[in-house]
Amino acid sequence: MDARIVLTTAPDREAAERIARALVERRLVACVNLVAGVRSVYRWKGEIAEADEVLLVAKTAVDRLEGLERALKELHPYDVPEIVALEPDRVEPAYLAWLVDSTRR
Repeated sequence: MDARIVLTTAPDREAAERIARALVERRLVACVNLVAGVRSVYRWKGEIAEADEVLLVAKTAVDRLEGLERALKELHPYDVPEIVALEPDRVEPAYLAWLVDSTRR
C-alpha cells in the first residue's frame, strides 16, 4: 500500500480545521498538519494576487486519493482548491501501517 502526501491551502484557520477534521472523520486521511503563516502569491483571473493562507499537509493511502479529491472539492471554500498529491520516496514501515489502518473503516 503506497502513501501519498496531499497539499492544499485554506483561507484561514477556521476553514483549515473544518476541512482537516472532516477528512480525518471520513477516514480519507490519517493525519493533517496545519501550517499557519503561509503567504501565497498567485495569478487569478488575469491578475496577480496575494493572500495569507493555512497550508494543509494530509497523509493518506493511494487508494483513498479519489475520495479525498471529491471531499476537498465539496468542503473547500475556493472555486479551484489546490490539490497536489506527492509520492514519498520512503515511508517508515510502522508509520505506513498506522496510516493505512487509520484510513480503513
